[in-house]
Amino acid sequence: MSADAQHPFDETERNAVYRAIALRRDTRHFKPGQVLPEDQLQRLLEAMHQAPSVGLMQPWRLLRISAEGLRAQIVSVVEAERQATAAALGARSDEFLRLKVEGLRDCAELLAIVLPPDDGTVFGRRSMPREMAIASLGCAVQNLWLAARAENLGLGWVSMFEPRQLAALLRLPEGAQPLGLLSLGPVDSFYEAPMLELEDWRQRRPLDELLMNDSWSEQKDGN
Repeated sequence: MSADAQHPFDETERNAVYRAIALRRDTRHFKPGQVLPEDQLQRLLEAMHQAPSVGLMQPWRLLRISAEGLRAQIVSVVEAERQATAAALGARSDEFLRLKVEGLRDCAELLAIVLPPDDGTVFGRRSMPREMAIASLGCAVQNLWLAARAENLGLGWVSMFEPRQLAALLRLPEGAQPLGLLSLGPVDSFYEAPMLELEDWRQRRPLDELLMNDSWSEQKDGN
């Protein structure tokens, strides 16, 4: 059986996939006080769980944050890192502090994405064990992001925290590391472009500056 005949995508379905990719946004603004139906959340988590992983190791664990007290503690950890980031940015400190960098207080669901202790998988990652685990986890989050957009929900990936502090709050085992806080929920509207572009923090580089043939092009990389 040819690939064209096996579970084919018609033009409408194909366009829908590309549309979800184009309209996906890292979301920071949520409708407060919302609750996701459990069946909708389960669909999203199943989509995430279908992500590819090197050696089929599935190096992702999710912690669903339900306790309001714990959510408040996590917000404090993120705020501490926000202030530390502002201090490190020097001249752009005030500009950075005006940005909304998280939606942890208002999102309907807060999930911590965690890299578990290494399981010793060698297949596909002998020479880059940690890098391939992190890349696989990133694939899972992208699945969740695209599924959320298809469900007309926002998703934000917050990485602004000190990992050891968050690991202690979440009571993670030795060798596990949190790699993100995922804020998920209904939004009033989606950004027309990535928020950092709209805020003029940084602009997306065109594809032809990032695509090279056969060897590294210093001219394209701006060096």
